[in-house]
Amino acid sequence: MQTTWKPYVQHGEIHDRAELPESVFAFPKQRKEPLTDAAHVKDALARFDQVEDVTDADRDLAFANIKKAATHFGLDVHENDWRELGR
Repeated sequence: MQTTWKPYVQHGEIHDRAELPESVFAFPKQRKEPLTDAAHVKDALARFDQVEDVTDADRDLAFANIKKAATHFGLDVHENDWRELGR
């Protein structure tokens, strides 16, 4: 799966999601689940099944984006597929 996630390096605080590029979201088209740091990656994994109005293809992309962000931030994701989350 080709990912769309890219690290976002910006000095200063972001006060509005609208300021973030699509490339930092797990679900880029929907602009859901920003992956800007390790805490947000963990949150995206924990809340993955709560995201509404997305297709399985969107979830495939989001999970690939989360795994890429997790690697970047030094986190281990043991699941190989989003369908394994929460088991």
